[in-house]
Amino acid sequence: MIVATKAIVFSAIKYSEADLIVTCYTQVSGIKTYLLRNILKAKNGKLKASYFQPLTQLELIADHKNKGTLEYIKEAKIGRPYQTLHTDIIKSGLVLFLSEMLKNCIREEESNPELFAYLESSFQWLDQASAVSNFHIFFLLQLSMHFGFYPDASNIDAPYFNIVEGNFQSADTGNYCLKGQQIENFKKFFGINLESLHSIKLSKAARHNLLEFILTYYSFHVQGYQKPKSLPVLEQLFS
Repeated sequence: MIVATKAIVFSAIKYSEADLIVTCYTQVSGIKTYLLRNILKAKNGKLKASYFQPLTQLELIADHKNKGTLEYIKEAKIGRPYQTLHTDIIKSGLVLFLSEMLKNCIREEESNPELFAYLESSFQWLDQASAVSNFHIFFLLQLSMHFGFYPDASNIDAPYFNIVEGNFQSADTGNYCLKGQQIENFKKFFGINLESLHSIKLSKAARHNLLEFILTYYSFHVQGYQKPKSLPVLEQLFS
């Protein structure tokens, strides 16, 4: 079936001498993986390898056979050109980390317009923003809403957070309850928007600890979760 769809690139892996295997999140079909033959050798073809950098937003004409096999892209063009996302060293580190997280967490081959719109607008904001040190924390928290495990903040003044139940509690009810500065920092990311992120002041160590906490939260709620291999790169950039 020939489809026209927006897509966001999650990964591109070299296959043989000249091919790429590209995983994209598409607006119409969810996760799709494509085999792009000879793209690394072609100089004047319709498809260019530079289109398939992580988190690039594309407009595709693709052939989806929907048989669980690699699909085929007939045409591709940049849907929303980025200005800084792949050239700014800090943003490039965020791109590698977030694209890996998304590939690990999203596996459904089905349309999810709300999630796609969230990703699309978030990366456009990141491309334009200057203060981005808290972006990945906020992004992952909001992303959990689309996955169905956004924390229950109705009792946010309570000192404990239950990482299994996903809620704030007044008392320690088991091994999975945490309290302390890490949880107090976590609370700062509720009830704000992207434009307010710069107002949250965290030390590098506090931000690192908070990210580790959120990744632990993901590990409890995402089936088959794998810790991102790009995490050390991100930590080095923010150290």
